[in-house]
Amino acid sequence: MRFFSAISFALILLLAFYSPALAQETEVLTGTGVAISLPIVDENIKDGSIIASTDSGYKKSSYAYQPSLYGVMTNTPALFLENGDPPPKDTYHPVITTGKAYVLVSTINGSIKKNDFITSSETPGVGQKSSASGYVLGTALEDYTSSDTRSEGRILAYINPHFNATFIATRANLLESLRNIAASPTLAPLTTFRYIIAALIATASFILGFIHFGRIIRTGIEALGRNPLASVFIQASMLLNVALTIGVVLGGIAISYLVLVL
Repeated sequence: MRFFSAISFALILLLAFYSPALAQETEVLTGTGVAISLPIVDENIKDGSIIASTDSGYKKSSYAYQPSLYGVMTNTPALFLENGDPPPKDTYHPVITTGKAYVLVSTINGSIKKNDFITSSETPGVGQKSSASGYVLGTALEDYTSSDTRSEGRILAYINPHFNATFIATRANLLESLRNIAASPTLAPLTTFRYIIAALIATASFILGFIHFGRIIRTGIEALGRNPLASVFIQASMLLNVALTIGVVLGGIAISYLVLVL
């Protein structure tokens, strides 16, 4: 009896000693995300593929900063929820929409550092480092680097699809912003409303600015023709009005930016 008690006590000590390490190892291998079963229309889905919601169904992401980013397909979720009977494995796959998961990435936009934002890329289902304003999949929890920009690897990331705004590479990101606005009817109602309001404010500020600028130039030229002796005062007044016009346009752009960010 004492022998069995000693064995039981030893087993309890071993479990208490190794359970934290086992828990940490399990977390690293599987992450902490809860996956749901979704029908994915694409074939050859890999573990870690980035999934987007489209008009034709759930598919691998297809371009950078895709607004409809949904989650990550994973073969080893911490918890897998199914609705009713088990779905067919060839069409339904576990997808994590929030939490930790391994994501396929490449260095097409540079090496990825810990805490960098990850977004979609031109390679279907593969992520890249985010360097401009747009929709991101989440945050990298590991570094990743490779001299071959076409090679793919998996890193642990925190999945949290959302819009991220930054002042870096604003000019280069103008085309991407226009693509996001064009895709807004396929997004959630609140996101669509924000894009539409931001576009209307920016457009209105540009139109008002150009109209006011045209009036300033016309009235300034007429005033100079009528009273050449007051040219210094008229030119100063024109410059002041031009500065105010630029301020109105920049103010409209700033308000549009805040509408998207807040």
